[in-house]
Amino acid sequence: MRATAEKSVVSRSREAPPFDPEVFLEQAGVGRTLVDLKKNQVLFSQGDAADAVFYIKKGNVKLTVVSERGKEATVALLESGNFVGESCIAAAERLRMVTATALTRCTLMRIERKEIVRVLHEEHAFADVFVAFLLARNVRIQADLVDQLFNSSEKRLARILLLLARFGKEGKPENVIPKISQEVLAEMIGTTRSRVNFFMNRFRKLGFIDYNGGLEVHSSLLNVILHD
Repeated sequence: MRATAEKSVVSRSREAPPFDPEVFLEQAGVGRTLVDLKKNQVLFSQGDAADAVFYIKKGNVKLTVVSERGKEATVALLESGNFVGESCIAAAERLRMVTATALTRCTLMRIERKEIVRVLHEEHAFADVFVAFLLARNVRIQADLVDQLFNSSEKRLARILLLLARFGKEGKPENVIPKISQEVLAEMIGTTRSRVNFFMNRFRKLGFIDYNGGLEVHSSLLNVILHD
């Protein structure tokens, strides 16, 4: 009887700890490796094999796409807490549709496709986290489309700056945003660099933004979006 009880205790002690999505995304392990990128370093290029998903632990990533005629456009700016390259999970998605480049110094967790598919099937806690991310990304895409169709370029620029500063998201906003060129901002809102420069100067004069070793965004910039 005593031997059986001792065996039961030993068996329980050898059981793996409960799955924790945060630990899975923070620590390297089977099928997971940490990747450090310098500013402007390419994570993957359009046309590369889509063999892994990346989780942004620190930094910002820019997604760009190049047309058959060679025209490049920035389609998204992603901050920490986002996944990149998640479309590789789809059975038909075997090549990267975009190029991912570090906008700042970045640390990412690379998760092999086979491993993330396994975890999604076996660990409901992680599946919940991943589905929540996909839904949030879908809402963001819809908001981007509405913004592009119905708002002025000035409002679109204000919205992009507020998103970069994480206004409206959990946690404290990051008032100083990563350095980003006016060309990239122009690509994202569908206007010219000269118009972006005009609006940025206007925002600065009105006290909505400041240049103090970086671009500082104030909550008062919301007035541009709220004002008709």
